[in-house]
Amino acid sequence: MIYLIVFVLLLVAELFYFRIANKYNIIDKPNERSSHNYITIRGGGIIYWVAALLYALFNPSEVGWWFLAGITLMAGVSFRDDIKGLGQKIRLFFHLLAMTCAFYLANVFGVYPWWGIIIGYILFTGIVNAYNFMDGINGITGLYTLAVLLPLTYVNNYVQTFTKNDFLLFPLLASIVFLFFNFRKQAKCFAGDVGSVSIAFWIVTLLLLLIIKTENLVWIGFLLVYGVDTICTIGHRIYLKQNIMEAHRLHFYQILANECKTDHREVSLSYFMAQLLCSTLIIALYPIVGWWIFLLLVATLVVIYGMKFRLMKTAIIEK
Repeated sequence: MIYLIVFVLLLVAELFYFRIANKYNIIDKPNERSSHNYITIRGGGIIYWVAALLYALFNPSEVGWWFLAGITLMAGVSFRDDIKGLGQKIRLFFHLLAMTCAFYLANVFGVYPWWGIIIGYILFTGIVNAYNFMDGINGITGLYTLAVLLPLTYVNNYVQTFTKNDFLLFPLLASIVFLFFNFRKQAKCFAGDVGSVSIAFWIVTLLLLLIIKTENLVWIGFLLVYGVDTICTIGHRIYLKQNIMEAHRLHFYQILANECKTDHREVSLSYFMAQLLCSTLIIALYPIVGWWIFLLLVATLVVIYGMKFRLMKTAIIEK
């Protein structure tokens, strides 16, 4: 019953936000780097912050309040950036503050060495920003989030309990609500930075809790598809001598959607299924073959990513 109430509250909150966005002109206008060609409401992903608020209210605890503080920092600076734009240093400062909240609720301070904590800041802040960079076509953020949260929920219930189920199910419900409006040929709304960064923070917090509980980094593999795409694309852009902090259209999914004209929903579903398969194989085979399954999956994804360059050449020839 509680989940039905939460679902209805999230749906009402999203519809209410649409009215605010329309009134104050919070919209996304397409430009030369966009993968869409129509004006759309920006910031629909604020639903993830609403889900965090509801989680804290329905599950009052120190952990819940610290998490709400962290995601509020993330969502607040990102929403401001969605509306008027902010400098990279300001965004980074708030991201580090938010990660400090996550580290505190996970009892990182005083347990791990200073150098390990610094690596943690770099790794998890990097994941949050990578998740944001990967948000560029209809459905990809919502579906990929499901591909991460579903295996995490399985692990929590059948492998190793590391958090309350509500902490997993609330963002799942938010993703379903968001996808109803976003996973369309012509989306009603985009997640915006406020959405992609907020759910990324939620996911890295869950992974942090699981990694600490199991003392195993293999669970990073639950972000393997995004990770390989991001790292390979950064390498490609460095090779081209581009500023890696500027917007671009060189991610594999962007080549599929823009140059190859593949339907956005098909591309998003492909990323969803690829990550779900990777996570399933990690859960099933890691206890048997160890890190070899992780390395095999990385190698396979790198080979698949390599297809991007052939597709780019084909698209140029056809033009």
